[in-house]
Amino acid sequence: MTDIRRLGPGDDALVVAAEHLFDGPARPDATARFLAEDGHHLLVAYDDGQPVGMVTGVETTHPDKGTELFLYELGVAEAARGRGVGRALVTALAELARDRGCYGMWVLTDDDNPAAVRAYTAAGGKQEPLTRLIAWDWSAG
Repeated sequence: MTDIRRLGPGDDALVVAAEHLFDGPARPDATARFLAEDGHHLLVAYDDGQPVGMVTGVETTHPDKGTELFLYELGVAEAARGRGVGRALVTALAELARDRGCYGMWVLTDDDNPAAVRAYTAAGGKQEPLTRLIAWDWSAG
C-alpha cells in the first residue's frame, strides 16, 4: 500500500531523501523556496517508508480566469512503475487542486513519454488537440 504525503516548510530533508525521483539533486535554496510558497505543492508517495514517487504542482492565477494548477513534474522510481503510483499521485494532486478552489489542472508531456501519458489519462486527464510548447532557456548562460 502506497502512502502519499504532502510536504511543506521544514520538510527539506524529506525532499533530499526523495531526490532520486527528480531530474537532478535537490538544491537547498530552491527546495526551501518551493516548500515555503503557499501555491506550490509537492506530494511524495512512500512504499514501506521509502519514497517511490513524487508529483509537483504550482497554482497560477489570471485576472479573467481564476486559479488553475499546473502539474509541473511527475517522477516514479523504476521499481515502482506500472503499479499505479503515478496515477495515485496525479489523482491526489487533482483532489488537492479542487479542495483549494482551482477550476482545473493541466500538464505538458512529450509524445515519447507513454508512461506519463498513461498516468495522466488514467487519473482523468484528457489530451488537448493542437498544443504547442514555446520555451525560453536562460540557464545555458
